[in-house]
Amino acid sequence: MANIDYYFGTISPFAYLAGDRLERIAARHGAAITYKPLDILQLFDRTGGVRPANRHPSRMDYRAQELPRWADHLGLPLNLKPSFWPVNMAPSSYAIIAAQAAGGGDTGGLVQGFLRAVWAEDRDISDDTVIRDILSAHGFDPALADKGLFVGAETYGRNLEQAVEAGVFGSPFYVVRESGQKFWGQDRLDFLDRHLASL
Repeated sequence: MANIDYYFGTISPFAYLAGDRLERIAARHGAAITYKPLDILQLFDRTGGVRPANRHPSRMDYRAQELPRWADHLGLPLNLKPSFWPVNMAPSSYAIIAAQAAGGGDTGGLVQGFLRAVWAEDRDISDDTVIRDILSAHGFDPALADKGLFVGAETYGRNLEQAVEAGVFGSPFYVVRESGQKFWGQDRLDFLDRHLASL
C-alpha cells in the first residue's frame, strides 16, 4: 500500500481547488494519506518563495486570473477576496492534527471544510465557533478544538521541518513515501494518479 504525505496550508487557494480529488485517487489505489498542515508562509520563507503580500504586482495579477479560471473549470465556487485572509492557520491546523489522531470522522472532508470556509463561505477559520462547527460537520467531537493543543503545536512545527527536509516548497504538495516522487499543485493530481497506478 502506498503512503502519501499531503502538505498544505489551510489558507491555500490551490489546496482548496484540489477538492476531494486526492481522496478519490487514494481510494482508487488503496493508498493511505497522512495530512500534514503547516505554516505555508514560513515554508515560503524557508524555501525561497515569496509571501503573497510581497509578490510583484504582475504575479498577483496573474493569480487573480488563474484562480477563477481553475474554479470555473472545476465547478467550484470561489470568493477571490475573502474577508478572513490571510488568517492565523494554527487553530485550524491543530484541529486537523487532533482529528486525524482521534479518528472516527472524515479527515479529508475536514481539511476541505476549512479550505471551503475560507474560499467559498467567507468564514474565519481561526474562530473557535467556526472550528467547532466544521469539526462536528465532518463527524468529529467539536471539543477536539480545545484538546491536544501542545501536541498540535509540536506537530504543526514538525510538519514544517519535515516539509523542508522532503523538498516541499508550496501547497498543495504530495509526496509518495515509497518512491520519493513529489507532486506540487492541484494540477499535478493526474500525474500522482498515474504514478500510483505504476506502483
